Amino acid sequence: MTTTATTDRADRADRPAPPPLLRDRRFLRLWTAQSVSQLGDRISELALPLIAVTALHATAVQVSLLTALAWAPNLLGLLFGAWVDQRPGKRRLMITADLVRAAALATLPLAHLLDAVSLGQLYAVAVVTGSAGVLFNSAYSPFFVRLVPRSQYVEANSRLSTSRSASYLVGPAIGGALVQALTAPVAVLTDAVSFLASAALLGRLPVTEEPAPAGDAGPPMLARARAGLAFTLRHPVLRASLGCCTTVNFFTFMAAGLTLFFASRTLGLSASAIGLALGAGATGSLLGAVLAPRISRAIGVGRAIAAGAVLFPAPTALVAVAGGPLWARAGALTAAEFLAGAGVMLFDINLNSLQARVIPDALRSRVSGAFGTVNYGARPLGALAGGLLAAAIGTRATLLAAALGGCLAVLWLLPSPIPGLRSLDSLDEPAPDPAVTAP
Repeated sequence: MTTTATTDRADRADRPAPPPLLRDRRFLRLWTAQSVSQLGDRISELALPLIAVTALHATAVQVSLLTALAWAPNLLGLLFGAWVDQRPGKRRLMITADLVRAAALATLPLAHLLDAVSLGQLYAVAVVTGSAGVLFNSAYSPFFVRLVPRSQYVEANSRLSTSRSASYLVGPAIGGALVQALTAPVAVLTDAVSFLASAALLGRLPVTEEPAPAGDAGPPMLARARAGLAFTLRHPVLRASLGCCTTVNFFTFMAAGLTLFFASRTLGLSASAIGLALGAGATGSLLGAVLAPRISRAIGVGRAIAAGAVLFPAPTALVAVAGGPLWARAGALTAAEFLAGAGVMLFDINLNSLQARVIPDALRSRVSGAFGTVNYGARPLGALAGGLLAAAIGTRATLLAAALGGCLAVLWLLPSPIPGLRSLDSLDEPAPDPAVTAP
């Protein structure tokens, strides 16, 4: 008797091989749009905290609050995903999100010209750009799987992550130089322009959009949101990866809101020195993105995910123990960025490809929203916890605690099927859970 899984594999074998990604104009435009946007993001990630630290003399708690507010909209990701799930034209939603982020960021250089930049404005910009980012990400997942064949998920994610890694390589150095030469608020304008460029490139994508939902049929938004969360928690791969990602994000964001503060205030590094150190260290991300597919083939997708889950948070300890002459302090920041960048690429590329493989098409936006609500929702909580803990026990001790806590995230994976997974081809086609699948 022929099983469904066997039939699915036979059907996939009979399909013609998709064209190489580098000859696919649709993917190349998406790749270019993401690359331009990522480069701008690296500049803002450096400039926004430096506005708070150097221009507005913010405390550790205030800097952590800025990081928390940027990620706080992800707590509503469950609702974003359910809403996006019922909307046709995912590309239009992504373009809208890019335009909103560009407009919000452009208010900072304008306020700088009027000598009116404040912490309140920084907080508002963080919330608006964070909300638009959640909208973009909720639409991106179903858009990506319509654009890229299943057999090319790992390759596509590797190329996209390579661009992200390259942005970490050059972005901080460019950002540091721009901040030093033009001031941080003006440097943010670069990110606003990058979002405009991304929107223009996405607008030129000749992608066939999915049909609009038929009338008002189907359950209400809250019911769809619950369905996405229920499926995520029922699925053994998604449940374990969610626990791991959430733990990693909580502890790494305990450190993320404090690293630039610590490097500037405690280590005494200038904006250009921080930018150069982060840029040099970002070669680890680039190397990790390039090698992730090879490593996953050598040791298996599951083991690569587990290795990345430890290598990503652990190097924060190097920053915490940094001291001595300038070259040693800058070198510790560089080494930590290098190792963490390699780890996060190994973790993200393989885990994103695995998730794309196991989530049914009908549930992608809802699962993406549910996953983002819990996973990314831990980021603002971690940032706030980091600021409060730093005020209580000091920044250096908080960074050490974040490194240790982040490494514990791998414990979520050990009892799951993930560590034993050799390749994505060994998985059957995703089958929706009838208990939670709804139109």
